[in-house]
Amino acid sequence: MDLPAARTTRNTRPGHGHRLRVAAGAVTAAAALLGALVAAPSATAAPDAAAAGGTVPLAGTGARLGADGRTAAVYDYEAAIKESVWVETGDLDGDGEGERIAVDVIRPAELDGVERVPVIMDASPYYSCCGRGNESEKKTYDANGTIESFPLWYDNWFVPRGYAVVQVDMAGTGRSTGCVDQGGRSDVLSVKAAVDWLNGNATASFADGAPADADWTTGATGMIGKSYDGTLANGVAALGTEGLETIVPIGAISSWYDYDRWQGLPFSYGYPSYLSAYVAGGRQQDVDCSAQLERMRVDAADETGEHTAFWDERDYRDGTLGDASKVRASALIMHGLQDTNVDTQNFSRWWEALGEHGVERKMFLTRLGHVDPFDSDRAEWVATLHRWFDHELYGVDNGITEEPAVRAEIAPGQVVRSETWPVTDRVAKLRPGTDGTLAPGARGKKGEAAWTNNPNGRLAQMLGSGATDSRLLFTTGRLTDDLRLSGPASLTTKVTTDAPTGQMAVALVDYGPARRVSASGDGARTVTTESCWGASSAVDDACYRDVERRIEQSDLQVLGRGWARLAGGGKHALTVELQTNDVLVPEGHQLGLVVTSYDGGTVRVDGAASAYRIDLAATTLNLPVRGPMRSFAPGRSLVPEAVGAAAVPSDGRKIPLS
Repeated sequence: MDLPAARTTRNTRPGHGHRLRVAAGAVTAAAALLGALVAAPSATAAPDAAAAGGTVPLAGTGARLGADGRTAAVYDYEAAIKESVWVETGDLDGDGEGERIAVDVIRPAELDGVERVPVIMDASPYYSCCGRGNESEKKTYDANGTIESFPLWYDNWFVPRGYAVVQVDMAGTGRSTGCVDQGGRSDVLSVKAAVDWLNGNATASFADGAPADADWTTGATGMIGKSYDGTLANGVAALGTEGLETIVPIGAISSWYDYDRWQGLPFSYGYPSYLSAYVAGGRQQDVDCSAQLERMRVDAADETGEHTAFWDERDYRDGTLGDASKVRASALIMHGLQDTNVDTQNFSRWWEALGEHGVERKMFLTRLGHVDPFDSDRAEWVATLHRWFDHELYGVDNGITEEPAVRAEIAPGQVVRSETWPVTDRVAKLRPGTDGTLAPGARGKKGEAAWTNNPNGRLAQMLGSGATDSRLLFTTGRLTDDLRLSGPASLTTKVTTDAPTGQMAVALVDYGPARRVSASGDGARTVTTESCWGASSAVDDACYRDVERRIEQSDLQVLGRGWARLAGGGKHALTVELQTNDVLVPEGHQLGLVVTSYDGGTVRVDGAASAYRIDLAATTLNLPVRGPMRSFAPGRSLVPEAVGAAAVPSDGRKIPLS
């Protein structure tokens, strides 16, 4: 008994021409009724398929669905076809010659020439230089130069379930030609060329020069990846690329300015050219990219921190190369709410931009730093991703898009779900007082508060109650109820300084004892045990070390930081946006606002003991909140006298971005 026939098309309307729609309920019912009448999985099928109680064919495809309504592991991973091809594209590095982009493929042998399959793609600059995943796996090749083993778990899990997995060396890395340009034209277009080839819109060849046709795929591609890899998925989606059905960016960048800068202040000098040279270190071509690296050093405008045309090209939300209005792919966005490598406004602004243009989207947020959910929340993430790709690439109507759109971990192990995000009742406005208080009010108290820049300051020095003239500290009374902060907080103020070029730093702090995910080491710890997810072969196993949250008792937590350049002396009216968060502040805790100039989080543009002061009447802390905030109970201060560095999120960029 087959399911009703469904029709699939190839190379039709860009972005949405490849999906099948089959009701999961019908599949589950069919499996229950047929039972033993359905042919048993082959001897090479993974054990979980055999335990599923039989499978039924997904009409019009080579996939089979288990009783749980998900594609079942019925194809032999050990026998899968592995291919290495080079996709041709135009000149991307300005040397007058076209590029050849290395693309490695693994797909079910049983479906070759029988049924076409969709593609899960991870494009990366890291396959040769640095490795992928928590265990830094690299690609390996056989004596003929054909791909032998694939990093990460996607191939082990999805190939037996009727998918192809494709891994692409971004231009200038691995076995691809060209030069890296940190998220710019060359990076993004080189990966787009691979998607085009899969969709029949580009040409490729094998190592011996023979043509390589992607006639084995439906042309429906889903891009996934953590960090730079997920950033490439965002960039290719922003081009409106045909055949790209969905993206799963994990801890990814949506604007490189928002990665390298914060309101005019760089996190480091020379990073775009540094990162580009770093990831190219493992390439197999002898290419001179010095001219491009020098252009990047100049065009990035480190000395001014300006949002130049260089950054416009690298803005996927509203840039010159692509933007959110062109996105046709759906998106499953994943980010750690304590990520200080790819700061959290990268996901929140991308989420907002996609929503403004009606993009189908879901989001998965954890209480961790720059950590892949396969490591931190393995079982839940694999199940979520499996259903997402089944729905988006095979068209299985499994209800995943009817479930709450957002999953957020707002405290260790406390997960909440919602249809919208951020989840707020209102923006609460707190005003600082001359006595160091922070309270709701229609208007702040008149007066000024002053401090002196400490050119060698660090945030840990600013958080304690000990006397210092290098920062301002304002605190609320104790919260009378639990309070959820959801979205980006900000500080609106007027600041005056005698510094020719000044800087401002702001931190929002939760003071109060609690068990929290650690602020150091991304909040994660790799342990000695491992678990296996998918099928293994003689050269590629599916087993990975387990990871656990580092839960620690602490007296405070930094909920968000923000910075701004003050161009020229005198008075400046500005709003400093803080890092996005979604976090529960428990009853009995205090909120604290720290205002200073240099805190070690960005480069130092004011190296003197300059004087700063803010106008309290013009200063407001804007908090996106859910929960009552009618009053604060009086009580002793919870601010410790001194604070250890371990309580403070890592300053600056992690190098490399991986």
